[in-house]
Amino acid sequence: MSGPLDGLRVLEIASAAPAPFACMMLADFGADVVTVDRPAKPGRTPRRPKDPLVRSRRSVVADLKTPEGVATVRRLATRADILVEGFRPGVMERLGLGPEVLAELNPALIFARMTGYGQDGPLAPRAGHDINYIAVAGALEPIGRAGQRPLPPLNLVGDFGGGGMLLAVGILAALHERSQSGRGQVVDAAMVDGAALLTAFVHGVRAEGHWSDERGTNLLDGGAPFYDTYRTADGGHMAVGALERRFYEQLLVGLGLDDDPSLPGQLDRDGWAHLRTRFAEAFASRTRDEWSAVFADLDACVSPVLAPHEAPDGEHATARAGFVDVAGVRQPAPAPRFSRTPATEPTPPRLPGEDTEQVLTDWDCMPALAGIRTDNEVAAS
Repeated sequence: MSGPLDGLRVLEIASAAPAPFACMMLADFGADVVTVDRPAKPGRTPRRPKDPLVRSRRSVVADLKTPEGVATVRRLATRADILVEGFRPGVMERLGLGPEVLAELNPALIFARMTGYGQDGPLAPRAGHDINYIAVAGALEPIGRAGQRPLPPLNLVGDFGGGGMLLAVGILAALHERSQSGRGQVVDAAMVDGAALLTAFVHGVRAEGHWSDERGTNLLDGGAPFYDTYRTADGGHMAVGALERRFYEQLLVGLGLDDDPSLPGQLDRDGWAHLRTRFAEAFASRTRDEWSAVFADLDACVSPVLAPHEAPDGEHATARAGFVDVAGVRQPAPAPRFSRTPATEPTPPRLPGEDTEQVLTDWDCMPALAGIRTDNEVAAS
């Protein structure tokens, strides 16, 4: 066995960001993920050859605007456990590949849909990106400094945390239910729902009266001086998460402020501005590496802020083999980890259509090969 999902067949209709992220995870766990790519066109790059999101799967080419391409996907769907698509609502239906059609061919098929706003509701047909989905979900507004506008947190909250990760969880839940019922179902994963789900904690603390609606004034949003980042002498930064009293006391020890009687109390909000100034002055006196050494043996929840290109060489990441090299591209290793069925070693992205004939053979779909061309044949025509 090469992973906990070994033997599972996933048919992925090529799309962007969140759905490929979910399929990357399924492939990491050993599923046989086959991507249906569009035929190549001059001047269009169908996928990034170094993109970790499309690692560890095979590719077939099918033109979904032709009867032959639709027939190929239908045949593959009869052999698949899961189909993943990331179109706007109604597109798969118009192509003749909607869940009702495919359920007649394969009643056990799990039809996983990844959209921004979901399959219904007034915004369902609208275009959007991560920033739009998290804005509507209430996840964007709290992020940012006090008195400043909301700050987009890359596309981590909508596309990946509230999108691809949500889709993967939904698929696994549907697989469990199918193991009992023998029937597939539709998984409607919307980034607006997932982003809202990620804010559950905020709704709870607000209901308890422990959350201010003024951005950047709370414990976890940069409002507290002991939960923030600070610039160091070399232009780097240190992250401070000394929430609990015992960690805060160790923070003061590391900064050399533990014997300063002029410091206000940790939870004295009126004194937070003064604390922030003192912390900033202290951190600015040494480099990031020097502060990392100072706090190495102090349980103060203080860490160096590493850039993405630095993270693979971090001491902890190195010890845990948290990053892997795939065809010269360093990228996060599969996660989580399993004791008996470790994840498969990631493989590089394939060229669109590179595996068409082999996949159709492996999935017992060879009759569908008629009229289907490999990517090289399309490019040469």
